[in-house]
Amino acid sequence: GIHRQVLFASLGCFVGYHLVKRTEYMHAKVDRELFEYIRHHPMDFQPATEKKRIGQLLEDFHPIR
Repeated sequence: GIHRQVLFASLGCFVGYHLVKRTEYMHAKVDRELFEYIRHHPMDFQPATEKKRIGQLLEDFHPIR
């Protein structure tokens, strides 16, 4: 009956809430580790001296026909 639907809906909300919280925690942990690595190794992450234009990054288009 309706009591089972309410029970499963509330159970789904509870489980979903905790899964989202765990996922956010895991992503925050990875971000924290990456930012710490970047902070300790700044020479590996130097900005490029000159910016490339989009035309320099893409290959020329040659149609097949």
